[in-house]
Amino acid sequence: MGVTAAESTGDPVTQTAFLKKGLADGLPIAVGYMPVAITFGLIAGATGLTAAEAVLMSMLVFAGAAQYMSLSMIAVGAGAFEVVLATFIVNLRHLLMSASISEKAETGTKGQRALYAFGMTDEVFAVASTKKAPLRSFYIIGVAGVAYGSWVGFTAAGFYMGAFLPLVIQESMAIALFALFIALLVPSIRKEGRMVVILAGMGALFHTVLALWLSTGWAIMFATILAVTVYECFEQVMNAGKQDADSGGKSHTEQAEVKKEADSSCR
Repeated sequence: MGVTAAESTGDPVTQTAFLKKGLADGLPIAVGYMPVAITFGLIAGATGLTAAEAVLMSMLVFAGAAQYMSLSMIAVGAGAFEVVLATFIVNLRHLLMSASISEKAETGTKGQRALYAFGMTDEVFAVASTKKAPLRSFYIIGVAGVAYGSWVGFTAAGFYMGAFLPLVIQESMAIALFALFIALLVPSIRKEGRMVVILAGMGALFHTVLALWLSTGWAIMFATILAVTVYECFEQVMNAGKQDADSGGKSHTEQAEVKKEADSSCR
């Protein structure tokens, strides 16, 4: 890792400097989180959460995609275990991000590692991963800290802003959740149109079937897993078939070349 725990904790001045640098580099993330967190707070209130529940979710989960997904599952009456399990699946990518950062980060203390591991969102990872090794613990904590403060603070702001909106707008805010998912989906369709459309179609089909026997929360979760699994298996089969076809074509070409060389030798 390059820097030991003793070395990293022995110079408060250096620690403070890296913390300030992290806070400064994390400001763009904090600004970017503002509208998303405000929207989350508004929708959380429209979904039926209290202010304490909305803010506590942002404080403990600190994962935008998982929190929005949780709201959608809460809105359709999913159980707590279903929400927790779905959140775990959605956030599995954080294991990969943390493993990648740990290769570049200083050893630090267990407390420092636990602190910045909790704050390792997609955006924090993107900023931290661009820096040269060894990454200082207090730098990562600074980036994550300012992002965390923005997310939690603007969640509360968004929730209380909803109280000043007319009742009709408050009631219609539930629709904003579906609009947000559509807004997130459209750029993906433009980039990976075929894959996204197929996955969405399979997910909808599996959910329609599973919803006949399972609760909505379980149906959503299993439909998502099935859609991804089936698509991946289909892609593997297609790629294997393409490789076999390429190998077969290459073999025929090689045979033709060998025959041509043999004919030339006979002449």
